[in-house]
Amino acid sequence: MDSKDQSNSSSSGGGGYFSSFTSRLSNLGTALGLMSDDGVEVRNSEGEGAEDSVEVINPEGGTEDSVEEANKGRWKQEERESHWKIMKNYIGSDITSLVTLPVFIMEPMSTLQKMAEIMEYSHLLDLADECEDPHMRMVYATTWAVSVYYALQRTWKPFNPILGETYEMVNHGGITFLAEQVCHHPPIGAAHAENEHFTYDLTSKLKTKLLGNSVEIYPVGRTRVTLKRDGVVLDLVPPLSKANNLIFGRTWVDSAGDMIMTNMTTGEKVVLYFQPCGWFGAGRYEVDGYVYNAAEEPKILMTGKWNQSMSYQPCDMEGEPLPGTELKEVWKVADAPENDKFQYTRFAHKINSLDTAPKKLLASDSRLRPDRYALEKGDLSKAGSAKSSLEEKQRAEKRNRDAKGHKFSPRWFEMSEEVATTPWGDLEVYRFNGKYNEHREAADISDDTNIIDIESTEFNPWQYGNVTTE
Repeated sequence: MDSKDQSNSSSSGGGGYFSSFTSRLSNLGTALGLMSDDGVEVRNSEGEGAEDSVEVINPEGGTEDSVEEANKGRWKQEERESHWKIMKNYIGSDITSLVTLPVFIMEPMSTLQKMAEIMEYSHLLDLADECEDPHMRMVYATTWAVSVYYALQRTWKPFNPILGETYEMVNHGGITFLAEQVCHHPPIGAAHAENEHFTYDLTSKLKTKLLGNSVEIYPVGRTRVTLKRDGVVLDLVPPLSKANNLIFGRTWVDSAGDMIMTNMTTGEKVVLYFQPCGWFGAGRYEVDGYVYNAAEEPKILMTGKWNQSMSYQPCDMEGEPLPGTELKEVWKVADAPENDKFQYTRFAHKINSLDTAPKKLLASDSRLRPDRYALEKGDLSKAGSAKSSLEEKQRAEKRNRDAKGHKFSPRWFEMSEEVATTPWGDLEVYRFNGKYNEHREAADISDDTNIIDIESTEFNPWQYGNVTTE
């Protein structure tokens, strides 16, 4: 379903909070052993077949729809066949760290920029900071965490950041946002954002597993939000996601499992269950759960669809709506551009533009990547060669660094001694070192009036200046 279809779907009511806890559907598919038009064996969800068979899932259909679904999607028949020959070589791999992936599965954005998309509805954190009711504070903050999933349903892969690459964003909600690629093996990005109401800190070590025609996405990371008025610290653990039908069929994303937001200062907690998509779209997009007080008693129910809206209603100790109260909408997704090639939101386009760039943009900024810019302009050949060139320069710099006996040190973040435990593995936590604030203050008061031009400005994340690949 494209963004237009989603935005035109029913946008009120929510997700049926009573049924969500009892209807965790199981897939009962069996092997079909049928062929797509490409001569590739197709199986449905949970089906067993030949080693080279592919799982194809129609999110709006049943088990009998797999072969028909396999012949749909973004690729032509001859493209599907050639793309599958490439992608099947990576089955079982974590494609997050693979640099040899073809640009035809990419979007013109790096992972650092994608990390900034969580700031689109940052006004919800402003409301959380201003809110005196501790339970409504959690409603606002958790809804903010849910709101990014509309953007995350895009199935194009962002470019892997180069070590030392950065992304800066201003001119949105009074926020200064900075992200930096702080480690290459494993790939780790760190981000810090701040305005008058909150600070946001993220260490992200995203992991993936290519299953063939789908990829599982594990959000290994540590997210902390500090609300400035009362000094409240919030911790977020998101659910995992899965992108289905990468080559065969219409590509779509499902997120399933629990999202947990914890007030580490006072003990309130929100647990939201992301319903997995069942047969014929049952439960798709639905999110339901409760705000609990420090004694783990339900106080407010929350319900909605992550691609449309979220609502809330006070509840009793059994989780039933309180008499005399009504369901109130707290957030609704903004209108998205129609027929956008990469299914970008308007905010995603702002992220790529210079409208959100600060004065004296760092030369290491993702906007300046030549491969990203070429793909944005539709030149896949140039994007592919530019991507290969950047990757070879990165390898050359590593050889240079190793020969000198040096270790890479991030400019704006530093590794702490803290190791966070996540459902998908441990994580070394990076902390914002504050040096960027000094840099930004100096840049903002400078007389520099140079206007950045993406096409002619050299992308330079390199530790040793210009890198040769000889």
